[in-house]
Amino acid sequence: MSRVAKKPIALPKGVELNIQPGSVSVKGPKGTLTNAIPDDIKVTIEDGHALLSTDAAERVALTGTLRSIIANMVHGVSSGFERKLELVGVGYRASMQGRDLNLQLGYSHPILFQVPEGITVATPSQTEIVVQGADKQVVGEVAAKIRGFRPPEPYKGKGVKYSDETIIRKEAKKA
Repeated sequence: MSRVAKKPIALPKGVELNIQPGSVSVKGPKGTLTNAIPDDIKVTIEDGHALLSTDAAERVALTGTLRSIIANMVHGVSSGFERKLELVGVGYRASMQGRDLNLQLGYSHPILFQVPEGITVATPSQTEIVVQGADKQVVGEVAAKIRGFRPPEPYKGKGVKYSDETIIRKEAKKA
């Protein structure tokens, strides 16, 4: 068994882990998440911890992956995930219009991004975007889509970047 798969998943107060044949669902204060699991991987709950196990030798790596996914689900429904983006450039702005994110990124037209269900997008300032939600994968996907509208360019660093991202700059062409 892999070291990752052996590690127990702590279930905080207010979080319920329901095991059905073929799926696992986690319910907490931030919502409910469900994921499919193969029949040969067993999930058990002991002393407020969830444990994964398998007898199939070829399923050891998948068991570790599922353990990480279930741990992320537990963290998501209890405290949630957050991704911060920054807009760098003259005239680059972001604002919320109802459930839509209005982006002005130097194009001749504004970009209206429809925020999916289960995700919260906030703009604390005109150059900051905060994406929050219970599902880590969806939060990352939404942040990547927003960044994809104008990725940072390497000469001046203009564009939409993650707040913890470092942009490696290139030197301008010499005459």
